[in-house]
Amino acid sequence: MRVAPKIMMTDEQRQILDGWARGHRTPVRLMQRARIVLLAAEGRENWQIAADLQLDPAKVGRWRKRFALDGLSGIEKDLPRGGRPPTRRTALTRKIVEMTTQSRPSNATHWSTRTLAKATGASQSMISRVWRANNLKPHLSRTFKLSNDPRFVEKMIDVVGLYLDPPEHALVLCVDEKSQIQALDRTQPGLPIKKGRCGTMTHDYVRNGTTTLFAALEMAEGTLIGTCMQRHRHQEWIKFLQLIDEQTPADLDLHLIADNYRTHKHPKVQRWLAKHPRFHIHFIPTSSSWLNLVERWFREITDKRIRRESFSSVERSIATIMDYIAQHNDNPQPLVWIAKAEDILAKVRRARAVLDKISSD
Repeated sequence: MRVAPKIMMTDEQRQILDGWARGHRTPVRLMQRARIVLLAAEGRENWQIAADLQLDPAKVGRWRKRFALDGLSGIEKDLPRGGRPPTRRTALTRKIVEMTTQSRPSNATHWSTRTLAKATGASQSMISRVWRANNLKPHLSRTFKLSNDPRFVEKMIDVVGLYLDPPEHALVLCVDEKSQIQALDRTQPGLPIKKGRCGTMTHDYVRNGTTTLFAALEMAEGTLIGTCMQRHRHQEWIKFLQLIDEQTPADLDLHLIADNYRTHKHPKVQRWLAKHPRFHIHFIPTSSSWLNLVERWFREITDKRIRRESFSSVERSIATIMDYIAQHNDNPQPLVWIAKAEDILAKVRRARAVLDKISSD
């Protein structure tokens, strides 16, 4: 006479099984197996467990035995099923992935599930399953550009070195200006968020002028020095450098990471820097704004405070920006750079190789 194996488990295993048995997001099959094992651990017979859970006794005995042999891993994953591998489905999956990534329809820039289903003879639901399994999203795109700066490696290593190993008795500041911030006033009030509907705002607006935000993000603490000016010429840039000079400790050197905007290299700016030797400018490579961390802060203020706001005047938009800076400085969060220069170079080389191949084709 066959005897069901006795179930023994640790406190940790019992805790995990309890979570699986009660979890709202646990797959149904795993939830059933966890309940089988927990009841078996109480000394219940297989036929009793099957009656309680309304399952087949053979199924109860199978999962009880697998837990007794392999523990949690024995019930967490299914064993490979028998039968011949689905060769036609595998071949069709390869074709779907290949066409999605390496071709396009004759009358569009990218495939949809319907157009690709028609081209391959597969069902629309299968196209969706293959895309999800391979994380393919042809309806989405992102912008990018590889830098053609002949001094890319030199500049990139210099900036990354400041992030990873900042100099002693000095501050590292990421500086830039966000120009042409428009004070847009919507023609009607937006409808509020409610269940089943996102917030809304009118598509049309009234332009009430623009301002330019000058910002310097200090790396060690994450504090920000900022001001708004009407224009962004070299005169305004020098005024901003003077503001940085006033609001930072005089006994510390200042290493400023900036882009290659012509204003930053104006002869009068160079003369001002020569008179203030504690300022050291480090230019990022061209088309490499991702190297300047203040750009990330610009994205945050745009998403959180500017894009969905309505401004009746430039003065109100400036007040909103300065209030956001003040609240940011009340609880600053430094941005920590972790990417190494060699990893960035390897990624750039791979991208360059792909672009060169596309160009040659």
